[in-house]
Amino acid sequence: MNAMSRYSRPAIWLHWIVAALMIGNVALGLYAEAAPDDWVRPLIDAHKSIGITVLGLAVLRLSWRLSHAPPPLPADYRPWERTAAHAAHIGLYALIFALPLTGWAHDSAWKGWEAHPMRLFWLVPFPRIGAIAALPPDVKEQWHDALFLAHQAAGYALYALVVLHVLGALKHQWLDGHAELQRMGLDVSARKTLRRETREQ
Repeated sequence: MNAMSRYSRPAIWLHWIVAALMIGNVALGLYAEAAPDDWVRPLIDAHKSIGITVLGLAVLRLSWRLSHAPPPLPADYRPWERTAAHAAHIGLYALIFALPLTGWAHDSAWKGWEAHPMRLFWLVPFPRIGAIAALPPDVKEQWHDALFLAHQAAGYALYALVVLHVLGALKHQWLDGHAELQRMGLDVSARKTLRRETREQ
């Protein structure tokens, strides 16, 4: 496959690492709701740490994207498909930032933050958002509830957009015959060829 039709190696790595961390963090957050009481706090702390890590990687990913042009879309994409692809990518970037930012803000509005300093992976001290943490207790409680709803809404929106993103990629790969997965480093055709040759031996 022409190298110009693939994303660069750093873009590919950042794409899959962020995707894996976000999927893992969703699973962690869901498990924390049903976990034994003495597991809840460590799981939530891990959830926060992964979220902040995703935020840092998202900054790197966006910086790389702005400084390195992505490969062009296939020439036979219809106009509405090009518009949908660009809109989906903008939406994904926005939500990848919105989810950890609303989570960080939600944690900063937690009334118990002073008794429980935030540490990334239990090692590195990390600050709360000062303007939110310094709010009066009654106002902060309202923000805490509102920010949780915002964090939850961003999560649901991201799940929906990821499903559409995956379905769109599979549609272009299997129905339209575009090398969509290969653009992001998944050499599907090579693996299929390898399996076929293995069966023939």
